[in-house]
Amino acid sequence: MSFKKTIKSILSPIEDEDYIEFDAPEVSGEGLSQYEKSKSNGINFPKDAQMVLFEPRSFEEADEVAKHLKEKRAAVVNLHRLQRDYAQRTIDFLSGVVFALDGEIKKIGHDVILCTPKTVSVEGEINMNIEDLDE
Repeated sequence: MSFKKTIKSILSPIEDEDYIEFDAPEVSGEGLSQYEKSKSNGINFPKDAQMVLFEPRSFEEADEVAKHLKEKRAAVVNLHRLQRDYAQRTIDFLSGVVFALDGEIKKIGHDVILCTPKTVSVEGEINMNIEDLDE
């Protein structure tokens, strides 16, 4: 990567296109599979629920993720652009934020985590073992 591209990637702000808005259906529990049922039984998702995608280039950008979580927005954080020690610091920081908000943090891919506030329920698991793919 050239020096110019590196500086541009560090200084570029999060674009509005990085925000994904979706309308979550209200969960009634009737006719839903076990996978679709919310574990929090009875929580209706807000109509203005949002999920924000982040690809931080420094640890300082973790603060921006925390602000969105406090605003009850879920965040997918791709850590592949961070050095390993900064990625670990980011995970530690976000774990504390999520704990304080009574939310959840899950690994959903290699260097990708999902952080959700209490108002967003996550069901299901993603298997990260390559050996299990052959079965």
